[in-house]
Amino acid sequence: MSLSRRGLLVAGGAVGALAATPSPAAAHSGHGRVRTGFERLAADGYAALSGQRVGVVTNPTGITREVRHIVDVMHADDRVDLVAVFGPEHGFRGTAQAGGSEGRYDDPATGLPVYDTYLKSGQPLADIFTASGVDTVVFDIQDAGARFYTYIWTLFDCMQSAALAGKRFVVLDRPNPVTGRAALGPVLDKAFSTFVGREPISQAHGMTVAELALLFNGEFLTRPVELEIVRMKGWRRSDFFDETGLPWVPPSPNMPTPETALVYSGTCLFEGTNLSEGRGTTRPFELLGAEGIGPAWAEAANTLGLPGIRFREAYFTPTFSKFQGKTVGGVQLHVHDRASYDPVRTGIGLLVTAKRTWSGFAWRSDNWIDKLTGSTKVRTLIDAGADTDDVVGAWHDELAAFSAVRKQYLRY
Repeated sequence: MSLSRRGLLVAGGAVGALAATPSPAAAHSGHGRVRTGFERLAADGYAALSGQRVGVVTNPTGITREVRHIVDVMHADDRVDLVAVFGPEHGFRGTAQAGGSEGRYDDPATGLPVYDTYLKSGQPLADIFTASGVDTVVFDIQDAGARFYTYIWTLFDCMQSAALAGKRFVVLDRPNPVTGRAALGPVLDKAFSTFVGREPISQAHGMTVAELALLFNGEFLTRPVELEIVRMKGWRRSDFFDETGLPWVPPSPNMPTPETALVYSGTCLFEGTNLSEGRGTTRPFELLGAEGIGPAWAEAANTLGLPGIRFREAYFTPTFSKFQGKTVGGVQLHVHDRASYDPVRTGIGLLVTAKRTWSGFAWRSDNWIDKLTGSTKVRTLIDAGADTDDVVGAWHDELAAFSAVRKQYLRY
């Protein structure tokens, strides 16, 4: 792994004095307690960007606590030479749905050129960085904590391409909204590498984007990038997002609330089935269902006794995506104890009981479930009649090995 001297200091917490310590009352309430990487960068007068032509990889989540976008803030500040913006899936301003982006355009608010990074990697993305004229690429996007949430692979691809182009890379840290307590779920088999999982990390990684950047640089990039991270101040690994005092902006159209993120790393697996994962409703990933499902599924799921979660028989009509305009039956997830709740185990339990209680259950014909879980194991075990404990136990050793590697890169 290659870090600049400044990067090592930042990674080690040497900029801890940049932000004022919140009052005990504020720390207790959570209000204003966590300061993001951007806040600390700005408090230091943007010293990490001094003398650099800067490009920012970001989306609508790249905001201050006053909900101003960091691109607008930096563009108006003479201390930053901001020359380009790079948009991920859904776009810089967030106008595109899943599987889409905004393309190349000039941002009406700032006049800055906006380049599209979605599904670009390697030398083609390096060429975009070169053509933009930047010296330093800055990354600031709110993650959701799951391997298949694509922004972390935008991070990986941009780091890889920045190294190819000879650019510095700065990651401004933000909270993992579902805590950083532990890694959960199966670890990706590299044979199943896609944009929903480039490298062998667990399904719920329990890391911040800056920690992931250190992991990527140290373990997976054949040519490490000159990396600097700017840590948060005041974030604890046990914090859920509503304990940070930070404003929530949906990082993608179907991630409307922190509660969505709480269940997402488990219920997104239903994208790999013929059931609706709740897209087209006000509760995506909390509502699951299909035509022909009645109360038996919710009853079976509740008998599993999964910690921290209850299931309600539910009926809904998606406005788009699977079963658009049709009334379907299924379940709604109700997390009542998020400290004990395990989203990945819950997702597996729901798959097992859906297959057992609904004769119409089927995997997507392209076996997308294998890309989401990172191997064939989950699909083949469930097809063979395995119960929830059998499936979860199948990844015990690989998760333990990843957790040991992960531990080296934790910074909070």
